[in-house]
Amino acid sequence: MLEMTREAFEELVAEALDRIPQELTRLMDNVAVFVEDEPPQDDPELLGLYEGTPLTERGEWYAGVLPDRITIYRGPTLRMCTTREEAVHETEVTVVHEVAHHFGIDDERLHALGYG
Repeated sequence: MLEMTREAFEELVAEALDRIPQELTRLMDNVAVFVEDEPPQDDPELLGLYEGTPLTERGEWYAGVLPDRITIYRGPTLRMCTTREEAVHETEVTVVHEVAHHFGIDDERLHALGYG
């Protein structure tokens, strides 16, 4: 297990978001990204979670709603990593995976692309 402060992990998440091409981040709409220490008890190995309405499913009815939420979980990520480099990689894969859900890309396609 890798030891890393919450602040250092939050920086990994911010760096992963910064590596997403600007052409895509400009299209992100009404979404907030959070870091939590642990996932829900019923899914202790969960690395990230997207909650919201993907851009591909929004219609005229979509107005005045709370932002979509992307949560990246620090605990399970650090438990599966032994080096900072592994943590950087896993964090980037998780961030891209959850952002892709915001764009309407499902798990099957993400796994095929190597972001499973």
